[in-house]
Amino acid sequence: MAFDGIVLKKIVDELNTCIINSKVDKIFQPDNNTILLGLYAAPNNYALNISIHPENYRIHLTTHSKPNPKSAPSFCMSLRKNLLGNKISNISISGLERIVKIDFESHNDLNEFSTRTMFIELMGKFSNIILVNSENIIINLLKASNSSIRNLKIGEKYTLPPNSKIDFLSLTDYTKFQEFVGSNKKNLTLFAGFSQIFIQYIFEKLNIADETISSSNLIKIYDYIKSIIESENTEIINYKDNYCVDISNSSLPFLKNNFFIDDFYYNKENEELYKNSKNNLLRLVLKVLEKCTNKLNSINSKINECKDINKYKIYGELITANLYKLKEKVSYIKLENYYDNNNLIEIPLDISISPNKNAEKYFKKYNKLKNTLNIVSKQKEETEVELEYLDSLVYSIKEAYTIDDINEIISEISDNELFKDFFKKSLKSSKDKIHTSLDPQKCIINGFTVLYGKNNKQNDYITFKLAKPNDIWFHVQKMHGTHVLLKPDGKNISNDVILECAKLCKQNSKAKYSLNVAVDYTLAKNVKRHPSKKTGMVLYTNYKTIIV
Repeated sequence: MAFDGIVLKKIVDELNTCIINSKVDKIFQPDNNTILLGLYAAPNNYALNISIHPENYRIHLTTHSKPNPKSAPSFCMSLRKNLLGNKISNISISGLERIVKIDFESHNDLNEFSTRTMFIELMGKFSNIILVNSENIIINLLKASNSSIRNLKIGEKYTLPPNSKIDFLSLTDYTKFQEFVGSNKKNLTLFAGFSQIFIQYIFEKLNIADETISSSNLIKIYDYIKSIIESENTEIINYKDNYCVDISNSSLPFLKNNFFIDDFYYNKENEELYKNSKNNLLRLVLKVLEKCTNKLNSINSKINECKDINKYKIYGELITANLYKLKEKVSYIKLENYYDNNNLIEIPLDISISPNKNAEKYFKKYNKLKNTLNIVSKQKEETEVELEYLDSLVYSIKEAYTIDDINEIISEISDNELFKDFFKKSLKSSKDKIHTSLDPQKCIINGFTVLYGKNNKQNDYITFKLAKPNDIWFHVQKMHGTHVLLKPDGKNISNDVILECAKLCKQNSKAKYSLNVAVDYTLAKNVKRHPSKKTGMVLYTNYKTIIV
């Protein structure tokens, strides 16, 4: 990302216009990388977001709330102890380094003056938040570290990280800039606070295409960078799925740059959360689906073993009926099979036991296989229903386009026996945090209200909670998709309305890209829960079919 020293300077410049002398009245730590300071600057309240995420590190005011843990982490408690009630007396950065210094001051009950300083180091995976006292001794920090370069731990003296880059603000004139850069574009990265995005944008803005910089172009670059840094009228703009600072041709809204960064990262983190959650959920469902598929294959193998079950019953009966013929111990015998027009059948025998025991052995094997067949046949039926349900979940996940859609599916499966082990191990603490809405999608077709669901839970809610007996219910035939509910409200329904509802049903189903799709429709009173009680699964009767 492009949260470089140039962007940071513009953010801090804006913060200096609003939070100096503000009082710290709230402190939260939503996650391991984020601190939120609630600030009161009469008559306004602000929330300062500080993130040391390895990729999304930044500092800015925010208007977006974040869920907080029920119990505050130790670092958050330390900040509350030391900073609540304090006033911010200063916020600054050194040159264009990505290190923010915030000074706090307070008076205790005895009117004794004290100061605290927070250093916010925004340096990728080495980002950190360090709180020090007036003597620069570390009170607490978010990430302790011990290296030959710096010893960062409680009780040690805080030192700034080493820096080998050039401070553009320290240059006295263009000559120094020319001396460092020369004609090589890559030398611009020697300056602190200049990101690749910022350099790329400057070359594009000034129409400089060559890697080798001419003297005239180098002057343009220097003047442009200088104007961006010194101008009070600059704005952060979108640039190639990223952002950078540019000169503004008009006056900017109050705190425009802070809230640009706020919205940019809010949307970015939500998108990342959505993608990660969707992929993780899909992996989980596919894993369970694979497990059920293997289970079904095992069941089919057992059923296949039982295909000759009646053979053993016949063996037992024929041996019993012909015991008088079995005088000698032989390994097999040929007998007339009265179940097959008295054709001869060869029956293997165990010479270590009597003919009567051989018959008992075959009857026992028959009964065992018969019981096995009864059990596995029921298991097969149940497993096929489970596979159908899991297939519907895969469809729902692929059709989920927001984090709310994903959370609704997580909420649905969290109570399902198929996923109990996963939620017991991985989501035990987070399950209660998922709050979902059962509100279905709604549209108007030719004056009629039509409801449809985005997932199994919403489908269930529409069909068994919102539907009245004479509402008309639609579903794509033998495929996964939405439940569509047309509410007549006593009015006559034309064939055109039926067709439009069927189209809506097709568009929100696994068959949306198919031709000539069959859509069934019936009165809602004809729709019943599936015997398995799986969410979203139904049986229906007395239906008609329309081809879309």
